[in-house]
Amino acid sequence: AGETSGDYRYHTFTGPGTFCVSSVGIGQPQSDQVSYIVAAGGGGGAGAGGGAGGFREGKNSNDPYTASPLDSTSSLTVTASPYSIVVGAGGAGGNGWNPGARVTDGADSSFSTITSTGGGEAGWNSPITAAAGDGGSGGGAGNGPGAGGTVGSGNTPSFSPPQGNDGGTSSPGPGANVAFGGGGGASAVGTGGTQNPPPGAGNAGNGGAGVSSSITASPIGYAGGGGGGAQVCGPVGPSPTGGGTASQGGGNGVSGTLNGISGGCNTGGGGGGNGAPCSYTSGGGGSGVVIIRYKFQ
Repeated sequence: AGETSGDYRYHTFTGPGTFCVSSVGIGQPQSDQVSYIVAAGGGGGAGAGGGAGGFREGKNSNDPYTASPLDSTSSLTVTASPYSIVVGAGGAGGNGWNPGARVTDGADSSFSTITSTGGGEAGWNSPITAAAGDGGSGGGAGNGPGAGGTVGSGNTPSFSPPQGNDGGTSSPGPGANVAFGGGGGASAVGTGGTQNPPPGAGNAGNGGAGVSSSITASPIGYAGGGGGGAQVCGPVGPSPTGGGTASQGGGNGVSGTLNGISGGCNTGGGGGGNGAPCSYTSGGGGSGVVIIRYKFQ
């Protein structure tokens, strides 16, 4: 039945389902239109932070709630019919030094004609080098030669307003001074890792900020990027922070003997990284969400 907010009702889908429209209103402007949020699953963290899942919102101009800065200002017209809902899972977190622990992209979410792309996986560490993934928001860069230092591209494929941003760069190293980039978020590029002199670890980049919307009657944050990790096996140097903010779903990155923090469930946040060359894991991406809102009285 959904939840009510004044004259409006909203439905929150945290998994696959069907939005059934039995009839549409007549005689009132935009009575056959719905507001929506479609957030995809966030990318998994590795050495770097995972990219946030793509975030798309469209608000009916007659609806009084406060939308995010990414509001397309265009609601969706519906007819009396069923609409399939897909909610993307978050990507798996990995350990950049373990080829058996492979990080993955987040999965897409969709409603009607609106599809948001899963967040890009984080870049991997040397000696296992892999470019960060592209997606709704791109993963932060790992290190190493060639593709290892490549950031993931956000807003892939391209929409306007954009569904996300690029990941952040890695610091150049060497060795235990490497710090990795944060994943891109819905409203900002991931921050790059910065260098510290030995013996301190570098400062890993924050995840890009997400956005906040009040489509469910109170402000909730979505699609923050995952914070990057620092490459040191032990509590050396400052711990990196990141993930946009906790209220926007991104997981914090870590250094030392800690596991990276996963993105928040049903936020599309990216997973936080751990760049340590030891057995600790990075955070997985947060699952996505689809929210539909309309006037019912």
